[in-house]
Amino acid sequence: MGEPTDGSRIEEELERAQAMGRWLSDDELKAEAEQNAIKEAGEAERLSRRRRLTVLTAVCVLIPPLWPVAIGLTFYLLFPRTATGLFLTAGISAIVVFMAGLGLSVLLAVWLINLLL
Repeated sequence: MGEPTDGSRIEEELERAQAMGRWLSDDELKAEAEQNAIKEAGEAERLSRRRRLTVLTAVCVLIPPLWPVAIGLTFYLLFPRTATGLFLTAGISAIVVFMAGLGLSVLLAVWLINLLL
């Protein structure tokens, strides 16, 4: 049973060597295998996160008060890079508006205290 996999592995190495014009050293093969393992682990994590978000979106669709959350999650699932930038911009804008409102409230309170005293 081990021979077909060894044979196919050797054929893959031969094709890679022909494409590159040289054989890869053992260190290069090990580094390439590690990179592939890291890539596969990242892909598995991404798929797992996507599956959890899809389930969460389905739950949010079933509960009417959570429909805005479902819309946001759906947007994130469809356009992850755009949604990340948009959500980051919205979060920073919300913080700035909150701080401005807090500052104006303090100024109004100080003005009212000065007016009364």
